Amino acid sequence: MTACTLSPAGRDSRAEPACTKPQPRPPHLLVPGTASGPLLYTTTPLSFWGGTDPASGRIIDVHHPLSGQCMAGHILALPSGRGSCSGSLGVLECIVSGRGPRALVLADADEIMALGALVAGTVFGRGIPVAVVGHDRYARLAGARSLSISAGVLNASLASGTLAIPLVSLESLATQVQLTEGDQAMLAGKMGQGRQEAMELVLAMARMYGAPSLTSVTRAHIDAVIYVGPATLSFAQHFAQIGAQFAVPTTINAVSAPREWEALGVPPSEAGPALALPAAYESLGAVESRTCAPYFLPSPPGVGESVGWAESNAVVFANSVLGARTLKYPDMLDVAVALTGRAPLAGAHVDAARMPRVRIDVDVGKGADGGSEPGSVFWPLLGYAVGTVAGHDVVVVCGLEDTSPRLSDLKAFGAAFGTSSGSPMFHIRGVTPEAPAHVEFDVERTVDIGSAELASAWEGLNSARDEDVGLVAVGNPHLAVDEFGELAALVRPLLDRGLRAEVPFVLTAGRHVVSEAEKAGYLEPLRRFGATVVEDACWCMINAPVVPDVAQSVATNSAKYAHYGPGGVGKPMYFASTAECVQAAVNARCTRERPSWLA
Repeated sequence: MTACTLSPAGRDSRAEPACTKPQPRPPHLLVPGTASGPLLYTTTPLSFWGGTDPASGRIIDVHHPLSGQCMAGHILALPSGRGSCSGSLGVLECIVSGRGPRALVLADADEIMALGALVAGTVFGRGIPVAVVGHDRYARLAGARSLSISAGVLNASLASGTLAIPLVSLESLATQVQLTEGDQAMLAGKMGQGRQEAMELVLAMARMYGAPSLTSVTRAHIDAVIYVGPATLSFAQHFAQIGAQFAVPTTINAVSAPREWEALGVPPSEAGPALALPAAYESLGAVESRTCAPYFLPSPPGVGESVGWAESNAVVFANSVLGARTLKYPDMLDVAVALTGRAPLAGAHVDAARMPRVRIDVDVGKGADGGSEPGSVFWPLLGYAVGTVAGHDVVVVCGLEDTSPRLSDLKAFGAAFGTSSGSPMFHIRGVTPEAPAHVEFDVERTVDIGSAELASAWEGLNSARDEDVGLVAVGNPHLAVDEFGELAALVRPLLDRGLRAEVPFVLTAGRHVVSEAEKAGYLEPLRRFGATVVEDACWCMINAPVVPDVAQSVATNSAKYAHYGPGGVGKPMYFASTAECVQAAVNARCTRERPSWLA
């Protein structure tokens, strides 16, 4: 059976045929404008959230070859983005602060980065052009010293002369987006200023995605509650001040200040704006959920249900594990979708974009068998390795048909996959709902991943060298109830021996899951062990004083945090199993010894 015959349930009746593939666009401007400057070029994708510092304009992703370089005053050339949906907020803040690049030049279209530049221009009057040139032309820019974008042409200064690349406007490429009477009423302001402005943003992004029309969503999840800077807050408070209200049930992501911020010593100057941001969205009607794992909330979306979710791990989980349908919505577009209940009919909302283009054959011996064992690093490590080769493509992972991963294993896989890739979803044959074990997909390329590839990923995630550990950080994404149970089972024998955590042992989770874990009796032994449970915030948003300044290194079981942490908090990371993290809390030490199946 081929991908063409597999049509998941819940398909929108206006979706394109399952076998239709989007045609590549010629070089074009996603966001118009003019710019010139020296070139900063790379062949490695970058996330503007967690990978850049808006205050300094520096690239802080320690895994990136441009780490330490300053973007300000440069034309930044990237093959594409990757990682967080909050990259749009990172682009916005970098531009508005005056520390961002003068222009972005991409090999592949990246709507997350483009949206940040679009809002910077239309709302804050500080826009920059975003050009897409395709892979062949992008490779020719590697030797350029400087670039300029003007009058619809990109000119690159090469040692051999000038390379001129004509750029067509997005308007000349985009098809007319068909609008319903309701869409037109919102666009005309008949349903209020908030929905009018939101519909304008949805329509602009629909053109960018090449969507023929819009589709309705049943619910939304807002990732734009992460405080990146004052422009982020200004965007939210504008809609609150004009009295806008969300059109569909809406939850919000983990926020930048823990619920217990005062007890944890977070200064009011930091907590104030970080808490004002979710408060603005809650005033629009959002539920006070504050979790990066909305799939653990009651009544998650089902197979075929179209939703408007942002947050990279939540998007990947919704599409891949739940079989729901959502784009990898950039932050701020998620807000517009929630305000209108309408979204571009593109990407993972339609059959064609859900079909895998890459097959990953996994053969790691003991690794798969160890994947379902408590504390195993197999699933997040594999997710990180798969994401690295996926790029923006949907993948199907084969060779794991006999495994039985828990939802928390798939959560860890998906979060790592969403960190190292720009893809909205994966399939695991025989495991996820749209990839039955008997189905063979038509793909464009096949990649083998074995122990050598996982060992390479493990080395990259383990940035620490000093064996002294000053913090153990667990819960990125937020912990599930069964993970609390696993941790409780690990600490009880240690408590019987009179052992306790000698360094901060901090667990993050959504308030709803914490309540369930409390009722199940899991929190009592963890608190006696010395664990601190932090609600509402996730590790990617937490800094000092929760992360001690004196900590030499941090131990975590999260591939996502091991990737972002060194740039975010300036601490090297140990990526270890859950059991090893518990032991590190007791010993205040960790080592770079690989798992035995990777040795």
